[in-house]
Amino acid sequence: MESKEITISRGLEGIYIAETTLCKIDGANGRLWYRGYPIEVLAENSNYEEVSYLLLFGKLPNRKELSAFRERLKAERDVPPVVFDIVEEMSGRAHPMDVLRTCISSLSIYDEDPEDKSQQANIRRAIKLIAKTASIVAYMGRYRQGKDYVPPDSSLDHSANFLYMLTGKKPDEMAAKLIDLMFILHAEHGSNASTFSTLVTGSTLADVYAAVTAGAATLKGPLHGGADEAALRMMYSIGDPDNTETYIEEALEGKRRIMGFGHRVYKAYDPRAKIVRKYLELYQERNPSEEVSRLLQIALRAEKLMLEKLSKTKGIWPNIDFFAGPLYRAIDVPAELFTPIFAASRMVGWCAHLFEYWQNNRLFRPLDNYVGEVDKKYVPIDQRE
Repeated sequence: MESKEITISRGLEGIYIAETTLCKIDGANGRLWYRGYPIEVLAENSNYEEVSYLLLFGKLPNRKELSAFRERLKAERDVPPVVFDIVEEMSGRAHPMDVLRTCISSLSIYDEDPEDKSQQANIRRAIKLIAKTASIVAYMGRYRQGKDYVPPDSSLDHSANFLYMLTGKKPDEMAAKLIDLMFILHAEHGSNASTFSTLVTGSTLADVYAAVTAGAATLKGPLHGGADEAALRMMYSIGDPDNTETYIEEALEGKRRIMGFGHRVYKAYDPRAKIVRKYLELYQERNPSEEVSRLLQIALRAEKLMLEKLSKTKGIWPNIDFFAGPLYRAIDVPAELFTPIFAASRMVGWCAHLFEYWQNNRLFRPLDNYVGEVDKKYVPIDQRE
């Protein structure tokens, strides 16, 4: 058999799969843009609805367009009865991401016209998925706490309404800003694992629901979603800020991973982590909390030590997950919802990438290099030892 030199790119590292105008990541210098806009500018001045419009339609909306888009999102916030059944049947028996994945998939049965594959119909589906996924996550949180469903409030914007449906309290301006900030920062991030899964499924010309369900399934894995929850658990394990340095030193000596540090793409400080840290410190100044104060002290001391030891020598810097946990706790979001919130935020990114890829669709069909034997002799079962 003819042999040839084959290069295996494990994890498809360094392989480009498509051209995009959605997101640019400069990992070497710690920069991130959505549709050409720096993430710092969007975090400071924009909101999740506007960012969602930007990702879906390729431009920032004017007032009329944004108002109409918001109204479409609000009209889709309520969830169908099957969602309540799924949440109530699966919660406590399945991982929260299994519950969410099943709920997302179930939304396909309520599609107005499944055979309509037009761009307009797909945008309608994206809006439905963005709005309903946030409501589903909020109800998941309510049910896990033994509390009743809170209907959406049409006077609130998308992210603030999510927090209201989760906690039952209308958030103040600063809390609303924090949850909106997390939705913005998680809305999009290039061809990561869950986005790639969405594209692989979509490349078969499966529908939007199937594609984003694949994205949600991929996000369950701890190497993609869940790092913020793991980082928070680490901080709780440290317990007292004065234990931080000893914990980190022992973890490094034992070659254990320090959660919230390092990133496949960023070889500099994750720009999203800088933003989260800034707003977390600001919120803690204005709304002092003993729990958050302790977590923040641990985070800052761990960051200082890690930067001294690994940032310049190995290019390991804080990522968005490191400060996300303390920020979520500052606004009373339980740890088991961190990854589902990631999914609710990223729904728009999954849809936007899918629609862009469909403009020049090609079925994903990579190769693998077979290294086993060939033409082996078949032995009947009664002659096998």
